[in-house]
This record gives sequence, C-alpha cells and structure tokens, in this order.
Amino acid sequence: MLTTEIDAHGIARVTLARPERHNAFDEALIAAITQAFTTLGQDSSVRAIILSGQGKSFCAGADIDWMRRAGSWTEAENRADAIKLSDMLLAIDSCPKPVIARAHGAVSGGGVGLIACADMVVALESSVFRLSEVRLGLSPATISPFVVAKIGASAARRWFLTAEGFGASDARTMGLVHESAPDEDAAEAIITIWLSHLAAAAPGAVADAKALIADVAGQPINDDLRRQTAARIAARRASAEGREGLAAFFEKRKPEWAK
Repeated sequence: MLTTEIDAHGIARVTLARPERHNAFDEALIAAITQAFTTLGQDSSVRAIILSGQGKSFCAGADIDWMRRAGSWTEAENRADAIKLSDMLLAIDSCPKPVIARAHGAVSGGGVGLIACADMVVALESSVFRLSEVRLGLSPATISPFVVAKIGASAARRWFLTAEGFGASDARTMGLVHESAPDEDAAEAIITIWLSHLAAAAPGAVADAKALIADVAGQPINDDLRRQTAARIAARRASAEGREGLAAFFEKRKPEWAK
C-alpha cells in the first residue's frame, strides 16, 4: 500500500504501492501517508522526501470502493472522512522536510492535491492531470486550499469547472509542476540536481524557510509583518546553524551539514 525507505544520505522515498488501483486513495492509504510524513518530518536524520507511485499512474484520486462506501454515509460521517484527507494533505504541505514529487501517468483529483502540497515537482511529459470531481457531481473542496494556493484562482476557474485533462506543459505553466522530463531517467536526473542543492543547505534553515513562505504568502506588508520577519532573521543569525554557516563562508570551507 505504501513503502518507505531511507538511504545513507537521509533521502526518504515514499512510494504509493497500489498499482492495481492506480494508487487511488482509500481510508487505509490516507492514514498511511499521514503517518509517514508526520514521522519523517520529525526524523532528524531525514534531509528530503521523494514521493512517487508504482505502476502506470502516480495517483488516480479516490478509490472506487471508497467512494461507493461514502455514498451511503451520513453528512457527518462524510465530513469526518474528508477531514482525514485534509489532514493527510496538511501533513505533506507543512512537513518541515523538503518534499519532492515525481508524477507520471494519471494524476487525478486527490492526486493533484498531493503534488500541490509538494515543494518541488517533476512530471513525465506523458502525464495527464485532471480535476475530475464536477463530472461526478462533486467538487474538489478538500484539496482546494492547497491547489488554489499553488495554481491561483484564475487557473482554478478553468480546470475546476471544466474537468478537462491537461498535460505536463500546462501544469508547468500554471505552477503546479516545476519541471517536466521525457522519461524516468531524466526525471531522476532532475531530482538528483535538486537534492544536491538541498544537501548544501542547512536543514534547520530549510525548515524555517518553508515555514516562512506559508506565513508570509498573501500577507500585507505592514509593520507587524516587518517586525516578525526581522525577528526571524535575528533568530537565524543567532542559531548554531547561522553561526556555522557564516563562519564557513568567511573561512572559505564547507559548513558541517554539507560535508
């Protein structure tokens, strides 16, 4: 259902492993993903997390049997179930480790939500994305905060309402995907480059930078925000990482975390 491996360099690979179901979500997979990202986010040995899927598809959204069961639930039961999906997305979105997603094949519904929560995304050029909910009489409500934050309201107006399929090129244009690749080897090469850059960065600073983006995005530039950001850089300069990074720079050597 889900595999997790951590290599000697602290790179964790989380792989959706329901290829016979195109890695579609059900209650068990949602719980497993939430637990994996919560645990890895707290593991000091982990430097980055790569999310991918086995088989023909990255993630085809909701599992058919799960949706069939949900159709017989009360509104309260459906609300509780939807919160669990939202919790899963939040676990990825707020994970203090850099999250890299590698998309391929079908990326539908909740699968789009997954990559919207990743910090960096590379997609195979043959990938097909679709926010398909309205064709089922539903809406992409639970994933919408994460997807709209990634692609913006203008793009959402089109793709949420038409449920058209779109390719890696359109996904890259709207900011859902950062890079596209012709095949898996090329995608892995892009990921390797990203990992090399992350290896040169201080782990705590990366976590702080990720949190900073979430806190600053969309906020008005006022005195309160300026005071908050000034306090954050002051804390970083005074931190052990900040002192080591500056010392390494002036001494023309690699900082400890980059060795």
